[in-house]
Order: sequence, then C-alpha cells, then structure tokens
Amino acid sequence: MLTPSQLRQFEEDGYLVLPEFLSDQEVASLEAARARIVDGLDPAEHRISIFTTLEDRQVDLRAKDDYFLESGDKVRFFWEEGAFNSAGQLTVDRSLAINKIGHALHWLVPEFRAVTFSDKVRALCRSLRFSAPAVAQSMYIFKQPGIGGEVTPHQDATFLYTEPPSAIAGLWMALEDADVENGCLWFAPGSHKGPVTRRFVRNPDPAGPRLLFRGQQQEVDPEAFVPVPVKRGGCVLISGLVQHRSSANTSARSRHIYTFHVVETDGAEYSEENWLQPTTQLPFPKL
Repeated sequence: MLTPSQLRQFEEDGYLVLPEFLSDQEVASLEAARARIVDGLDPAEHRISIFTTLEDRQVDLRAKDDYFLESGDKVRFFWEEGAFNSAGQLTVDRSLAINKIGHALHWLVPEFRAVTFSDKVRALCRSLRFSAPAVAQSMYIFKQPGIGGEVTPHQDATFLYTEPPSAIAGLWMALEDADVENGCLWFAPGSHKGPVTRRFVRNPDPAGPRLLFRGQQQEVDPEAFVPVPVKRGGCVLISGLVQHRSSANTSARSRHIYTFHVVETDGAEYSEENWLQPTTQLPFPKL
C-alpha cells in the first residue's frame, strides 16, 4: 500500500517511483521468460510489424495491420524501424532488433502473470482507490542499444481512453537500470491535471485507415519535462493523464522494462473506440 505521503506525491505529480518494487528473483524470472520467448520465435509465424510513436508513421503502418490490431489476446513481436536496411533485411541479430513484445504477456506467460497479479500489485491498485481493476494490456519493451526508438510526449489515456479519464494507470517496471543515457522516462509533473485532447481510435469509416488520431496533443513546454531514472527492480506508477516521453537510446546499453495498464471497471467505462478491445478469448482479467 502507498503511504499517505506517496499518495499525495502521486496525486500532485502524476507519477511516483517505487524503488525495489520487484525482487531480484522476480526480475530474473521475467528476463528468463523473455529469453525463452525470443529463442522460440518462429519468423514464419509472425509477420514483420514495425513499431513507432511518430504520428504520421503510426497511422501509415497501422492502416492495414491486423497483426497489431489483433494482438490484445496474443504474444506478438514488434520491431525497431532502425533494425532493417532499405531492402527490408535485418541488419542486427533478431534479439537486438525487437522493439517490444505484447500485448497479453500478463495472461499467457506464467512468469509475467505471477508478477502482474501479485498481492503487491493488488495493494497498489487499492491505494489508488480502484475497487475492481482489470489488466488491459502488457508489454516487454527492449529499448535496444543504438537503435531504441524515441517515444514522443503522450498521455496513456490517448490510447486507452476511459470515462472518467482518470480510471487508468500504468505500472512500468525496470528490469535494467534506466537512466538518461539509455532512454529513461521523462515526465511533465502536474500535467495530469489537464484534459485528454487527443485520441487514438478505430476509424468508423471503412474507406479510411483502420486507425487514426482524433484531436491534437496538448502542448507542454519541453523544459517542463524532468528525467526520472530508475534502478533495476524499481517501478514507476503512471497516471493515464500525465504527459511523458523517452529519448532514443543511442548508448551501448539496452533498457529492458515490463509494463502493463490497469483500468477501473466499477463506475468507469472503457471506450469502444480504443484500438485495443477485450476479446471473447481474453476479456480484460480482473486483478
């Protein structure tokens, strides 16, 4: 459970660092699970799907990307754009080319499920006054050395919108030290007190792209962002409304993390327009 002072800090800033949230054993179990998944990757079963947060590229890449749209109840692989040459061939080992794995690790992989549905995660969500939280998605993000892509300023509620918008939170767990050199998170403290002005939604027009952005991102002074380094095992609790970003990783070190999002289901509504939707195979599981 969060202490009263921690809860006040989270409510004031929109994020909170919880050092040593994961034990060394838990971190090692997630790393071992990731290695097993990557080693077992059969390229013939997975099409190449590039991940980017650049708005124009994101809409373009997802225009016909069923692999991405249908990933909510599967374990799928998304690649760094910088890992391919002009002929579409990998220029690095595949273990160094994956941007992330998502979006149902929390349910389909035992090690990730154990961490996600742990008593301490449940207690943390109770501290946020979530009475019936459910897990919407999960990701293992690599932030590969030298090519780990930039994540531009955004609110998580842009992609996983709820009504009220405050009914979403992210847990971001460092499996390696995350610092300024290898692409730690940067936050604009207090920016969660503003509205959600941009949405990433399924396009109701069948003649257009499958997904599109609606609205404009609220501008935040670049100087307002502060770096938030986190040691291995630490967790960052993230309001769905706070603006945050990370820089490209140009260092020689990776920045592996595990992250997932919880949404309140009691007295809150998850938007049917969101790109990610629960399925009959995997309704959002309750914590």
